[in-house]
Order: sequence, then structure tokens, then C-alpha cells
Amino acid sequence: MKSSVALAALLALITMSSCKDTTPPAPTEAELPDPKLTEQWEPVPTVISSPAGGVPSDAIVLFDGTSLAGWESVEGGDALWEVKDGELHVVPKTKDIRTRQGFGDAQLHVEFRCPPVVNGEGQGRGNSGIFLMEKYEVQVLDSYENKTYVNGQLGSIYKQHPPLVDVARPPGVWQEYDIVFVAPRFDSNGALVSPARFTVFLNGVLVQHDVVLRGPTDYRGTPPFTAHADKLPLRLQDHGDLVAYRNIWIRELQLP
Repeated sequence: MKSSVALAALLALITMSSCKDTTPPAPTEAELPDPKLTEQWEPVPTVISSPAGGVPSDAIVLFDGTSLAGWESVEGGDALWEVKDGELHVVPKTKDIRTRQGFGDAQLHVEFRCPPVVNGEGQGRGNSGIFLMEKYEVQVLDSYENKTYVNGQLGSIYKQHPPLVDVARPPGVWQEYDIVFVAPRFDSNGALVSPARFTVFLNGVLVQHDVVLRGPTDYRGTPPFTAHADKLPLRLQDHGDLVAYRNIWIRELQLP
């Protein structure tokens, strides 16, 4: 009996010890460091303007509704898509178009509209694509009430990352992408140092959060990264559907 009482007392003592608050006391005002030690004054961020609904002052306008001077066919020569009523229209079977200028890390804004008349289903409905560096695709597709593989629907990083949510608008309604792209890095021997990454907003909603790519976004297979230039063109896809684009601008980013 005595041993049981002793054991209970010992357990109670252990419990009290384990419950004892070991949190150190908060530092006093005199013990806190000078706030100036955590102030950063340089480098001072560049001042830019960003009007509501407009284009940031440091952006490069790639399509303003009037000209395709900054674009070419992927087969060389002038881009053969149609500019009409301030919009850029895919002309089927004229091939993809790309910017004459190359880009690396970037923030990209693109507005697009899938055909108002629905023809086809799955990948055969309002299909196009936005390729950063001509290799890494953010899918354009009429995904409104249109079933297809999820890593190929609107908002996906094609064949690699499905969107977090489906926020597709009905066909014939303008939609918009805001894309942050981090280009892959290669060392002097061509070995991959860090892969490409995407953060994507579709219609103001986050659909891709800092996702890491496994390589170029090909239709078949998953090819590995291979060394390429630090800057390459932006490409828009002619998939044979009457997709329209407008208000395309890009900001070059200086990331580590």
C-alpha cells in the first residue's frame, strides 16, 4: 500500500514538472536591440506608375490593338494573324507567332477570348496556348462545362500542373491571365541549376502557386531541361481555333 502511495506521489511530481512553463520571459525595453539595426535603406526600389486598368509604366506593350510589328511567324517572315477592331485573331493554319524580342524572368498580362460559338469538345474547343521562352506553356482552352484531362484544361501548365480551381468563363467572354515566370538556370557546362517556375492568376484568381516544371511542356512525354539562351521569344499558338487576344504586355524582372 505504501509503495502505491509513493508511486502516485512520484507520478504527480513528474506531471507537475512537465507542466511547468519553461518559456523564457519577454525581453524588457532596455534589452531590445536598436530598431535601426533591422532597417534596410538600399537599394531603393525603382518608382513606376500603374494606372487602374492600365499598363505599368515599365512594361513592354507587345500588342496594343493596332500592330503586329513586334511579332513574326515561327517559320520566319511577318506574322499572318489578323488585327481587327483592336483584337488579334488566330488565322487557322498560318502557324504560331512569336515576339521578335526575347524574354527571361517576366510578368506577363494577356487577355483572350474563346469563340462564342461552341464547336467540338475537349481539346478541340477554343484551343490555343501561351509559351514562355517558346517552351513552357500556359494552356488556353474553352474549359467552360467542357471535360478534358485536368492538366490540359484552362489554367493548367500544360501536361504538368492542373489548376488549383476551375474559374473558366463562358465562351465568347473575355478572360485574362497574369503570369509570373521564372526562367530555368544552367551552369557554364549546360547542367540545370534551377528549373522553370510559374505563378499564374486566371481572371484574378490564383490557379498556379510557384509550381516547378519538370522540363518543356510537350504533348508527348516529359523531356528534360536542356540548356538554352537566357532570353527567348514569347509564342502564341495556332491550334486551328478562332481564339482572339488583346492587351498583351510584359515586364522584365530582375530576379536572383
